[in-house]
Amino acid sequence: MTIRIRRSFAIVEERTEEAGRIAAQPLRRVAAVAVVENPYAGRYVEDLKPMIDGSAQLGRQIAAIALTAFGSHAVQSYGKGGIVGTAGEQEHANALLTTTFANPIRDAIGGGDAWISSFTKKGGPGTLIDIPMNHVDEVYVRSHYDGMSLVLPDAPMPDEIAIIFCIANRGRLNARVGGITHEEVIARKRNKQA
Repeated sequence: MTIRIRRSFAIVEERTEEAGRIAAQPLRRVAAVAVVENPYAGRYVEDLKPMIDGSAQLGRQIAAIALTAFGSHAVQSYGKGGIVGTAGEQEHANALLTTTFANPIRDAIGGGDAWISSFTKKGGPGTLIDIPMNHVDEVYVRSHYDGMSLVLPDAPMPDEIAIIFCIANRGRLNARVGGITHEEVIARKRNKQA
């Protein structure tokens, strides 16, 4: 199955200051959004495998959108989500967000050993969604527990699904609650490769 994209875009957020402190490295978050036609809108279909299989190409397309907007930064955290229009089922977004969808994105960003936080819901245009994010290689890096809040003014229509993938170049500004650090994760990876 080919998943047909009706429109796509990127939302870029860059933050340099929190609580009056200027960050040495700004926090850059990007949300890549693909609003797709829901081939199963308005009807129940038992087997969602064709949709899952079609999501691999969607993953490659979303990765290109995200990385174009991200610039030359290295990806340190990620998250995914979706809003299903009212004629569909929440399960339709989940079918588009499995490992089949995510692996082409992992390939494009150069890895990602950790599972990807995810959230889906049903709604119409203007529905708020919070996309949870975590470190790309180690879920327990607390500084990278973050997210992006998005409102898509014109999506999804009843027969659409808004698929969203978020990436960031660092953890939260002023993160200081302890735990494993990004630098420790990188050192562990280097030691395993040596």
